[in-house]
Amino acid sequence: MTIAVTAAKDEAPVFYEVEEHAHAEGDSTALGFWIYLMSDCLIFAMLFATFGVLGGNFAAGPAPKDLFDLPLVALNTSMLLLSSITYGFAMLAVDQGRLRQTQVWLAVTGVFGLAFLGIELFEFAHMIHEGATPQRSAFLSSFFTLVGTHGLHVTFGIIWLVTLMVQIGQRGLIPANRRRLMCLSMFWHFLDVIWIGVFTFVYLMGMLR
Repeated sequence: MTIAVTAAKDEAPVFYEVEEHAHAEGDSTALGFWIYLMSDCLIFAMLFATFGVLGGNFAAGPAPKDLFDLPLVALNTSMLLLSSITYGFAMLAVDQGRLRQTQVWLAVTGVFGLAFLGIELFEFAHMIHEGATPQRSAFLSSFFTLVGTHGLHVTFGIIWLVTLMVQIGQRGLIPANRRRLMCLSMFWHFLDVIWIGVFTFVYLMGMLR
């Protein structure tokens, strides 16, 4: 790139050659997505902190021991962990350039994700049926907010996954689709890590209260 600089009004401009730095394609996408994940970490950190403060305020209402079904929550956890494994298989298929296998593993991942959401909605419906609504106590308000926010992220992840399956079917494993799959991979595994924190901090430690 050439830049013209004029020292005075009547002087001829002086030209300088400026060497541009090369940027790998997709670098800005990866950086932007990492920034998004860090902001999401802050959101969940605040929700965990809120639950830590309010999680023991039952307002003479039901406590975790009265509401939580640990075998059901463990089954739900296994659904999400298995979805993370199958997404890993999808990324291996991407590296090998196998379009069909990629689509199959993404579909299996979506099924596990839907199973996770189905079990979570069943748990919410059962709690509300028992009168354990978000407005019943500070504990339930913070619980529904934290777990519901995670579930909302999983919902958006599944929508993103289906969208990518359509794009891959139309355009194949082009570099842009590979970058999108990598970003979704980071997002999906991030949700797994958050859920492990929820399972430990909310459910397991809640049963010890």
